[in-house]
Amino acid sequence: MNMITDSTPSKDGFYMPAEYERHAATIMIFPERPGSWPYGAGPAQRVFAGIINEISTSEKMWVAVNERTRAAAEKLLPVDDPGRIELVDIPSDDAWARDVAPTFVRSRKTGQVRGINWRFNAWGGEYDGLYAHWEQDDAFASRFCERAGYECYDAGDFVLEGGSIHSDGAGTLLVTEACLLSPGRNPRLSKSEIEARLLEYLGAERVIWLPRGIYNDETNEHVDNVCAFTGKNKAVLAWTDKKGDPQYALSEACLKVLDSAGIEVTKLPIPDVPVTVTAEDLEGYVFEEGEDVREAGERLAASYVNFYYTNTAVLVPAFGGDNTGSDMRAAQILQEQCPDRKVIRIPARDIILGGGNIHCITQQIPASAV
Repeated sequence: MNMITDSTPSKDGFYMPAEYERHAATIMIFPERPGSWPYGAGPAQRVFAGIINEISTSEKMWVAVNERTRAAAEKLLPVDDPGRIELVDIPSDDAWARDVAPTFVRSRKTGQVRGINWRFNAWGGEYDGLYAHWEQDDAFASRFCERAGYECYDAGDFVLEGGSIHSDGAGTLLVTEACLLSPGRNPRLSKSEIEARLLEYLGAERVIWLPRGIYNDETNEHVDNVCAFTGKNKAVLAWTDKKGDPQYALSEACLKVLDSAGIEVTKLPIPDVPVTVTAEDLEGYVFEEGEDVREAGERLAASYVNFYYTNTAVLVPAFGGDNTGSDMRAAQILQEQCPDRKVIRIPARDIILGGGNIHCITQQIPASAV
């Protein structure tokens, strides 16, 4: 693998395409971490397998496994067709492919695709990171590029997760101040210096800084949980009309920024009823020393904005139960926004128990053809 250290994507004419542009493939990591996935990760593995199978109907799937998860993946996935689903032995500390896999950029001239290797520190390092050891996660992007044959830019010591950025592929990026200005990320850099780094590595022209994300989002409020592009200067925003809900003020502040930036906003309501950790859920976790722990009754950062585009579909979280109505409304709104794709509701409670959702466990590789 060619690790590029003497240039940047912008200098070389590369940029980050929008997620809704055509993909060559998607990366996922088969889950096992006991502190994220209750009851031996069995429920989560079944949901992951369903998502992998669905995505593989329209693009290749790279699925990272280790010596323990390979057997489980082979039982749940049709791995006899590597052109459709290919298991790749790359170790990781958890299964958040969005945050630890490479961010991919594409040449405006040739269509060549390259990766970016950011620094990963478990969403905050020693300041407020979610687990004590993240060495395998930090090495994942470079290892994947080497295995899959992609040249890769090394962003040095710049800390960034894929879930903290959204691109419309036409020069605009979305981020949140709550996340990118967190003391656990790049405390020695100013806001303007962080913005300059983003523009340089993602080939963009402007950054829209949303003030906040989803309430109680343990990633310091990643943008991919609160706002997502659906087109050039078009986005959906997580929303609630309940002024007593803690999400109301956060979303209202974001709406003001988006309006002033000229973004056409469609409100995507959050679940009707907060999704929380139950006592039964709690019994299934096994936390290690230094790892963030859960509590019964804890409100999880459930949001329908955490959806994923495939080449033919939109995979949107569904939480069921008291939220069946809001599940259906969210799917209908997204279908109106994405008429060229089929919106598919994915039972996602077993994913949100890990702390994120469908977008958090997937990372797209854009197609090389422009």
